[in-house]
Amino acid sequence: QVQLVESGGGLVQAGGSLRLSCVASGRTFSGSAMGWFRQAPGKEREFVAAISWSGATIYYADSVKGRFTISRDNVKNTVGLQMNSLKPEDTAVYFCAAHRQAVPTTASVVGEYDYWGQGTQVTVSS
Repeated sequence: QVQLVESGGGLVQAGGSLRLSCVASGRTFSGSAMGWFRQAPGKEREFVAAISWSGATIYYADSVKGRFTISRDNVKNTVGLQMNSLKPEDTAVYFCAAHRQAVPTTASVVGEYDYWGQGTQVTVSS
C-alpha cells in the first residue's frame, strides 16, 4: 500500500508560478514511476507529466511541455511539479499517482496507476 499526499495548490494569476509537492509513504517509493494528472470540473482526468523511478525518463503532455517540470527525490520520497507561465486553462484539481511500473510503457493512461492522492486545487485567474 502507498499513501500519497499532495500540497502546494492555490490561487495564482495568469503568468504566475506554483510548485506542487507529493509525499509518498508505505511500500517502496523508488520502485514506481510517478505521475501528475489533473481534472477540471465536468472533464475527464487528464495526464500532465510522469517520471520513471530513476528520474531518467520523463513524459509531458503537449499542453504543459516547456512550462511544467516534474522531479522526484527518492531519499525524501517526494515528487514535485513546478508550474510556470500558468494559464486559466490550467485550472483543475491536480493529483499525484504511483504507476505500477518503474519505467512506464503507457505513462498517460489513468488505469496504469495503482495509487492516487486526494488532490490539490490549482486556480489560475485571468
